[in-house]
Amino acid sequence: MPFSESEFITKLVNKFRRTVIGGPKDVEDPKIFHKISLVALLAWIGLGADGLSSSSYGPEEAFRALGTHTYLAVFLAIATAITVWIISYSYSKIIEHFPHGGGGYIVATHTLGEKAGVVSGAALLVDYILTITVSIAACGAALFSFLPIQYHIYKIPFCALLIIILIILNLRGVKESVTALTPIFAVFFLTHIFMIGYGIFSHTFDFAPIIGNVHDSFKTDMQTIGLIGILAIFVRAYSLGAGTYTGIEAVSNGLLVMREPRVQTGKRTMALMAFSLAFTAAGLFLCYMLLKVEPVEGRTLNAVVADMLFGKWPMGNWLALVTILSEGALLFVAAQTGFIDGPRVMSNMAVDSWLPHRFASLSERLTMNNGVLLMGISSIVLLFYTKGSISVLVIMYSINVFLTFTLSQLGMTRYFITHRKTEIKWKGYVLVFVIGLLLCLTILLIAIYEKFFHGGWLTLAITTLLVIICYRIRNHYETVKKGARELDEMLLDLPTSGSKNVEPLNPKEMTAVVLVNEYNGFGVHTLLSVIRNFPKLYKNFVFISVAVVDSGSFKGAQEVDALKISVEDSLKKYVDIARRFGFPADYRMDVGIEVIETASQLCQEVAREYPRSTVFASKLIFTRESIFHRFLHNETPFALQQRLQWLGITTVVLPIRTKI
Repeated sequence: MPFSESEFITKLVNKFRRTVIGGPKDVEDPKIFHKISLVALLAWIGLGADGLSSSSYGPEEAFRALGTHTYLAVFLAIATAITVWIISYSYSKIIEHFPHGGGGYIVATHTLGEKAGVVSGAALLVDYILTITVSIAACGAALFSFLPIQYHIYKIPFCALLIIILIILNLRGVKESVTALTPIFAVFFLTHIFMIGYGIFSHTFDFAPIIGNVHDSFKTDMQTIGLIGILAIFVRAYSLGAGTYTGIEAVSNGLLVMREPRVQTGKRTMALMAFSLAFTAAGLFLCYMLLKVEPVEGRTLNAVVADMLFGKWPMGNWLALVTILSEGALLFVAAQTGFIDGPRVMSNMAVDSWLPHRFASLSERLTMNNGVLLMGISSIVLLFYTKGSISVLVIMYSINVFLTFTLSQLGMTRYFITHRKTEIKWKGYVLVFVIGLLLCLTILLIAIYEKFFHGGWLTLAITTLLVIICYRIRNHYETVKKGARELDEMLLDLPTSGSKNVEPLNPKEMTAVVLVNEYNGFGVHTLLSVIRNFPKLYKNFVFISVAVVDSGSFKGAQEVDALKISVEDSLKKYVDIARRFGFPADYRMDVGIEVIETASQLCQEVAREYPRSTVFASKLIFTRESIFHRFLHNETPFALQQRLQWLGITTVVLPIRTKI
């Protein structure tokens, strides 16, 4: 039978999508969690690249802020390593106590309350969009710095193309995208270990004179600007280097993509990232000081260091070029963190009704397509809006990072104080989190003060707007839940008369196929509507439900099994109430990542078994329906109706009125 034009186009589009994105994955495969999860090494690459790549701009920003007081770089190196250790250690404890991931959003929600949680979640979402944008912008800047100036007009379009490539990679799956980016990470790590190691050890004999210079410079500054002046310069430089610590939280946010046992894998990943970041950042500070690096217009300090170390070697220029190009390439890898963790935070917030529920759904590749697309599109918009200005993006980026850090440290401090009777080492943990809180709060306040009018106001405005939108969405869902509870109270305990009908279904009789979700007032309302509107017409009832696996339930094989049991229990309750009304009844169910395709297949099977059947679904009807309502409540009933009617199966959508 020849295909129609529309069928041919549909098949062509599906074939192209499968070629680019890949084929579907089986959510019921017991080994699926093992197949798509990351071991510590891959998690370090996928999530640790964000933190490690910050060494490309964080230490430089801090060193430049020292001005002529470069001797303080040695103290910055020590302070940076200690700060990385404190924040990383605190997040290791967060991993232990919140093993299902979610990072700052989950921590703030469970320890400080929902209000703090939504602020942390909104800050994280903006942060991860900025992670993508600033990483790609810095990558483009590094790569285009080797091209003539006339080609720089193509830099922003090139960066947008890189984001589109990452979108496609992440639509294929997290593990696939991380594996593809592994060689880039390896080149960066090896070249920078060599550069920093050689930079330090080749100047071993200069340590004594440098220590003497540090002592003399400190003594001179004490006489001229005093201890307060020295501390002011140091604290300002330390705070302006806040970009160095961005990305540390990524591991605790992305815990669900890691190989079991997740807590141990997460802690190993955190240790790898902490060590690599502390070594790289502190090592760069020492190299800047040992080599007496001075800023060169149009070049990064790391590029200057590479040239000074390798410039006189045979082929040294090429080694320096590869070293610096690897920084740009790693920044491309670092953008991956935004695509891994951003959709995860969105899904957690969607499960809690702060964002549209559709952001918790999974694609056939078991990725959060809606979140990936929104993160990617938003980052492209921000890229063009800021014209790829790294300085503006880094300011916006660091403020939200430390807002989340501060809330997390405060929340964990409160957690261990309130659980001091059950946590044996609570005093030591509280000390660590209090120190972390003071460090993060100090950096946050100074960053806002110093950079408010240089882009800081924009990130605060965007975050505030997002929080307001979240509250608007949450209030709507709460109103709908209130209406659902009223229906539950009225309909779930309906009195019935007569004995239960235990007869089997007759395939020759008229059959009502009722699509339901969990056992609630909406489902019972649909059943009663069929009975009332079509009296004595339908003799059989078949209830259909899909166990939809979203990000909230896709946490392991046990969670999926529990979901199936829950859905089956609900269906049995519908069968029971229909039989108590005197009708033969049965149920069908399946597991899927979305309703339409799975429910359509179930309805076709039932239609073949019961030829005289009609499918019934229900739809919330609002007093004044708007685009806002259609966005928050998907059009599944109508989409399913269209699909089934095209297949020749009669489908009716029954209204459920609300007062909204």
